[in-house]
Amino acid sequence: MNVSLSVWLLTVAALCLLVGVDFLIGRKPHDVSLREAGTWTVVWIVLAVLFGAGLWYFGGGGPAGEFFAGYLTEKSLSVDNLFVFVLIMAKFAVPSQYQQRVLMVGVLTALVLRGVFIAAGAAIISAFSWVFYLFGAFLIWTAWKLIQDARKEEHEEEYQENKLLKLAERRFGVADRYHGTKLFITENGKRVMTPMLVVMLAIGSTDVLFALDSIPAIYGLTQDPYIVFTANAFALMGLRQLYFLIGGLLKKLVHLSYGLSVILGFIGVKLFLHALHESGVHVPEIGIPFSLGFIVLVLAVTTFTSLRVSKRRRTEQAPGKDAGPR
Repeated sequence: MNVSLSVWLLTVAALCLLVGVDFLIGRKPHDVSLREAGTWTVVWIVLAVLFGAGLWYFGGGGPAGEFFAGYLTEKSLSVDNLFVFVLIMAKFAVPSQYQQRVLMVGVLTALVLRGVFIAAGAAIISAFSWVFYLFGAFLIWTAWKLIQDARKEEHEEEYQENKLLKLAERRFGVADRYHGTKLFITENGKRVMTPMLVVMLAIGSTDVLFALDSIPAIYGLTQDPYIVFTANAFALMGLRQLYFLIGGLLKKLVHLSYGLSVILGFIGVKLFLHALHESGVHVPEIGIPFSLGFIVLVLAVTTFTSLRVSKRRRTEQAPGKDAGPR
């Protein structure tokens, strides 16, 4: 797509306005109800669909298909990231009324990081077409790692702090309890971090790793920076409400990692074929309609089998019944 600077600025301004509205809604600490989370989750999804429809109207079916394929992929990866958010919240015992503030900062951090990675990716791709080989190899490796992690059931393990976070805690010190939404307090004449800032740093630092997976994945579906950016933005918007809406459902999506590994592996192969095509090798390329249909099918099958397995496990573990080997 030939997107003018004015359209870019208008899009960024509109997204900033949406983020501002979202921040104002959640500025006051409170427990998020299922009704509130569900309502705003639907609002964000409808906005994404309307944006995709606008792309179809002004740019045709190609850009719209790329946007929806990228949006679904990024949204799926974001849902998988919620597993880590759940572990972080439990690790730092974040009070329920403060969790949405932590998630809001996490989403803002992710948006900024994605913008940086997208700009860097676009510059690298324009200068070095062979980078598609690296992206493809990285996605296939990530797909294999997801399968290994799923077999080890790593989502059930305790969150481990990274070295950067531990260094910050040693350097500044951490208060022994939460002080509302304050990030720093003074204790015994010394300025120390609050657990609120620590958990925000934890989520922010994990966002860097999430971006490393998501950016190559969406560049495998489209090389248009505008579509890459907007698909990422709409996938991240509403992630906070989605956390509260499907928090309990996350444990039931036992096959999500397998589904994501299939999708990332598929996109990795697609990138390899595209790289070969760019190098002058006559190989078939995978079109966006097929990619979009494949992603939807994998997500549908993954959700269906996950819920079916979870239901069977609950039945086996019901009181009065022998749970048997799992």
